[in-house]
Amino acid sequence: MADRRRLSPMGGFTLLEIMVALAIFSTLAAAVLSASQYVVTQTRAVDERLFAAWLADNQLNELRLQSAATIGREQRVLRMDRRDWLLRQHIRVASDPRLLNVDIEVSLAGNEHAYRLSGWIVNRHE
Repeated sequence: MADRRRLSPMGGFTLLEIMVALAIFSTLAAAVLSASQYVVTQTRAVDERLFAAWLADNQLNELRLQSAATIGREQRVLRMDRRDWLLRQHIRVASDPRLLNVDIEVSLAGNEHAYRLSGWIVNRHE
């Protein structure tokens, strides 16, 4: 009997403990992967909004610098950051005839989400 008490089982983890640890690590890995995918998606969306805002603001400032803007609707494709952007503008006479109301929409070509900007420019037709 004395010999049996001296023999201790081998030190280490049981199969159940290893399975529980693997389940915890796999759950954590799935959560980290999901969070990183969310961050990548949000980063892409912020990047698109930033470039669209730049293009819209540039277009409005270019219209302000022109000697006379053409009233009506216009649409064109611009190339920026190795991507094609669809720019739509609508210029109409504002309630004050000395001003023109400008609405600009910019989106990635083939994307329905658009950045919108409205502003006024001087009506040089008056």
